[in-house]
Amino acid sequence: MAKQPMLKFVTVGREMPEKRGADLRRTDFHEIYAEYAKAKAEEQAARCSQCGVPYCQSHCPLHNNIPDWLRLTAMGRLEEAYEVSQATNTFPEICGRICPQDRLCEGNCVIEKSGHGTVTIGSVEKYITDTAWEKGWVKPIVPARERTESVGIIGAGPGGLAAADMLRRAGVQVTVYDRYDRAGGLLTYGIPGFKLEKDVVLRRNEQLEQSGVRFVLNCTVGQDLSFDEIRAQHDAVIIATGVYKSRDLGGPGAGAKGIVRAIDYLTASNRAANFGDSVPEFESGELNAEGKKVVVIGGGDTAMDCVRTAIRQGATSVKCLYRRDRANMPGSQREVQNAEEEGVQFEWLTAPKGFTGNPVSGVIVEKMRLGAPDATGRQRPEVIEGSDYEEAADLVIKALGFEPEPLPTLWGCEGLEVTRWGTIKAEFTSGRTALPGVYAVGDIVRGASLVVWAIRDGRDCVEAVLQDFATKAAVAAE
Repeated sequence: MAKQPMLKFVTVGREMPEKRGADLRRTDFHEIYAEYAKAKAEEQAARCSQCGVPYCQSHCPLHNNIPDWLRLTAMGRLEEAYEVSQATNTFPEICGRICPQDRLCEGNCVIEKSGHGTVTIGSVEKYITDTAWEKGWVKPIVPARERTESVGIIGAGPGGLAAADMLRRAGVQVTVYDRYDRAGGLLTYGIPGFKLEKDVVLRRNEQLEQSGVRFVLNCTVGQDLSFDEIRAQHDAVIIATGVYKSRDLGGPGAGAKGIVRAIDYLTASNRAANFGDSVPEFESGELNAEGKKVVVIGGGDTAMDCVRTAIRQGATSVKCLYRRDRANMPGSQREVQNAEEEGVQFEWLTAPKGFTGNPVSGVIVEKMRLGAPDATGRQRPEVIEGSDYEEAADLVIKALGFEPEPLPTLWGCEGLEVTRWGTIKAEFTSGRTALPGVYAVGDIVRGASLVVWAIRDGRDCVEAVLQDFATKAAVAAE
């Protein structure tokens, strides 16, 4: 009888890949976790209990076949593990790096609930596909047959690229339009290299280009090319622009120099640190934390990216203000721990009331307490009167989340319906909008969300696009 390769969680403890020491990693923008060795990946994958109802799979937005590829990894059948992983996830090596596994698959692992420590799903997922790239198993897409239909995708972020991948597999002709000079969206310019090194993103972009996807970069829709022109060139259009309008701060002094948006700060850092681009705002110090007292306002993953970037740029101090407590923070707890190890100070239950100086020299902070729950069930922060104090700051970074840009106005397209939140009104799952042949996916529909949800939306939308092409062809044949 063959030896049982799984269920080793009882005898084998949870072990993450080696993490570089904080003193070392805070000096560069390289990823902080090492790669598993083959034996260690197989050992950790073998801890999976292969439970009858895999909650890890059901809590993954892509419903990845996690128990299957863990078992294949434990058995040393790595190429098959990659094929299973790639079948449901367009970018498994990216999700393995940046998904908040502690809130999704790993956070719902059955053996975690029984006290044995979750399977290191994300690290094994990363190992599988990194090995696949190294071994040459990841190849350009070659569809079984080419089709004549053409689809234009506006936005080269995770949702748009996932849709492009699936469309090319079906043989559809694809053109992707993006405002930036490199494809990838927030994967390229929003997420720092210490979480996602840029060669990981660029090799996917190259794979898509080799697969026949045409990229039109440095193209701002509504300025360089109109939305109507794009519609006229294609049989269908998928809007995948994401949300890039930053939520703003009010209060006295909010317009002072030295108070900057998180997206501007992170984009400048990624360009300078990861691509070696010349960035005047970075070189002038405007978007550079070197030698400065930095205050970041916000509690999500973008705020974590900002505080950890500021540390690496050589800030003299980095503090994060968040109006709730640690337990109610929306960002990944793993990221909070990494930030603390690197020297970030968190000021829980605090919020900005105003700012002093121009350029900014301080943040007027008011202390908060948690009161009665709001409509979402979370306790509402309340101001403690008379608790104000001033926090010294040379650079203040606003990381309060993102809102959609007014696309119908920017693009001169009145028929494109939006919700009361400004997101595009689109049919659930399919992404169909009120305009014939126009679809929308990702954050521009959901609001600011996770990369994995954008990938899911892009893949689901392609099914609807292909179905609509088939219906149109059937009607034309009658």
